[in-house]
Amino acid sequence: MTELFLIGIGTGNPDHLTRQAVKALNAVDLVMIPKKSGKADLAELRHAILAEVVTNQAVKIAEFDLPVRDAANPDYEAGVNDWHDAIAAVWAQTLAAYGASRVALLVWGDPSLYDSTLRIAARLQDVSVTVVPGITSLQVLTAAHAIPLNEIGQAVTITTGRQLQDGWPEVAQTLAVMLDGNCTFQTLDPTGISIWWGAYVGMPEQIIMAGPLAEVSAQIIETRAKARAAHGWIMDIYILRKS
Repeated sequence: MTELFLIGIGTGNPDHLTRQAVKALNAVDLVMIPKKSGKADLAELRHAILAEVVTNQAVKIAEFDLPVRDAANPDYEAGVNDWHDAIAAVWAQTLAAYGASRVALLVWGDPSLYDSTLRIAARLQDVSVTVVPGITSLQVLTAAHAIPLNEIGQAVTITTGRQLQDGWPEVAQTLAVMLDGNCTFQTLDPTGISIWWGAYVGMPEQIIMAGPLAEVSAQIIETRAKARAAHGWIMDIYILRKS
């Protein structure tokens, strides 16, 4: 039986790692790091984190090529399921190749929040899963802007850009929007809506902007495009709130 540790690492800043995460990383035999086509920086960030916090010289590192999701599949859920199956197969191959009994994967943010790692791990045979929680990008965003996530006595809806395409949820006052590669906020009627946006939050490259949506929407879109072109990738998140 292999023990798989899914370790939340925040947004890429080594200071986001908890003491529990550091202990776990120094107790495993192997750390698996995915390589994404055109996103070498993401693998390098994981290597940098390990270099800073892992003192156990016996810990090995194994890189693997992350399968690419077929974005052309018209059935989104079926395409994601196929993608997860492919990733699980690569994980299984890597585990078999190294024969390690205690293995770690570094997960952006926290494994529980809009991340597929737990669902992929559930596909593996003879593997037990231990989750080490991490700081979420949503927490880092609110900290960067020094704002509370919710208004007094009000609920918060956490959603995605894909869901926001269907319009503002009827009962929501505050939305936290993740996984939005299309700046879907620009499709909303901006009247009475404020936005708090951030990219690379918690990292040296951090960019944050805020204000009435009608006034800052275009600037955010332009800034995001320039940042993505400069780095080759972008991780961003935003909060929308109706007044």
